[in-house]
Formats: sequence, C-alpha cells, structure tokens
Amino acid sequence: MHERALFEVARRRQTGGVEQRVTPRPVSIAVVEDDVGFRESLRLLIGATPGYSLAGTFGSAEEALEKLGEPLPDVLLLDIRLPGESGSRSVRLFKERFPGLIVLMLTLYSDDDHVFEALCNGASGYLLKRTRPGRLLEAVREAFAGGAPMSPEIAKRVVDVFRRIPNPAARPTEGLTTRELSFLSLLARGYSYKAAGAALGVSVNTIRKYVRVLYDKLHVHNRSEAVSKAHRSGLL
Repeated sequence: MHERALFEVARRRQTGGVEQRVTPRPVSIAVVEDDVGFRESLRLLIGATPGYSLAGTFGSAEEALEKLGEPLPDVLLLDIRLPGESGSRSVRLFKERFPGLIVLMLTLYSDDDHVFEALCNGASGYLLKRTRPGRLLEAVREAFAGGAPMSPEIAKRVVDVFRRIPNPAARPTEGLTTRELSFLSLLARGYSYKAAGAALGVSVNTIRKYVRVLYDKLHVHNRSEAVSKAHRSGLL
C-alpha cells in the first residue's frame, strides 16, 4: 500500500499535480494563405494550441497541391482569393485529389461573390478572417466532427439565398432518377468520378454514363454548371 502511495505521488508530481485524462488526437491543419502576416498568425495559433497540430503552410493552391502528401491533414484552411488558381475554384481540385480532405474557406468579406462557388465545389464551411482565434479553432473541430461551420454573417447570406429557392414540394427533378440524384449530390460534395463510383458501388465506366445522361438532362456541359444549376433548381 505504501509503495502504491509513493507511486501516486511521483505520478502526480510528473504531471504537475493534475489528473491526466485521455484526450482525442490532435486535429491536423494545413493552411493556404498568400498574406504572409496572416499565415504566420495562423501558424503560431495552431502550433501553440493543445489539441491541434500544424501540417504545413503554403502561399498558393498550386504549392499546396504539389506538396501535400501522406499523412494528409484533417482540415485545410483555404483563402478564397489567391494568386494563380483562386481558392474558390481550387476547392474542387483538392477534393478530387484528396477526397477525404475537409476544406474550410477563409474570406475577408461576407458578401464575397465566390462564397457559393466554393460551397458548390465542395467546401465544408466558410469563416471570416476576423473570426476570433478561439472560435476559428472550434470551427475546425466542428468541421472535423462532420459539421459545416460558417461565420454568422455568411450563414445569414446563405439562408437569404435559399429562402428564394422554390418550395421543396414544388422542386423540379429535371427527370433525374434517384441514382442520378445521388451521383449529383456526390459531385456537389467534391467527389472525383472514381470516389463517386466507389461510394455508389459502380464502375468508373458506369459513372461516365451517369455524367453524359446528367449533363444531357440538365442541359449543361461541365461539373460546375451541373452543380450550380442543381442548387438553383432546388435539386440539392
């Protein structure tokens, strides 16, 4: 009994007298931001906060696409306006190359015209850069847990837009089958053709047939147009 008591004292001294609890593994985060000062602030914030780890910082989408590798980060913080390939467009590239990657957009302005483009291309959420540091990290963990965090100003804008969409009961289906609607939903979430095929349990060749039929029924020519029309029509 005496030895057990001594062991407990020693253990508590090693931990500063605080009981140790099992904590979840850190959420790893990569940052794509061309503003050096803001990128450094995020680097310091993530690196100094327990429960989070920094997987890398990049000044452009092209650099991140080239250098990201295994192990992949859990969450990518992506500036919406970048030199070269913009953040709103590059979301789709990140999601196609890394299907399991969670992408959160960062923007200066809540009325940014590229908000919906990024969401349609597969972004999981949207945060203003002025979001307080603690809330920003909370949003990262929320997204990691399956949520879709948004700054209140952006969420209000999204809600206002969706209020103008016709009543769900009156939504057209454009003649799409349940299977085609499921495939369209996967495209909207940024799945590649290969990943969509795996999710639906069909071959890539079958997926290509879905693409041709989908584009024909929606009268569009590419993925972005298909997803955009689906959102406008209330299909998604």
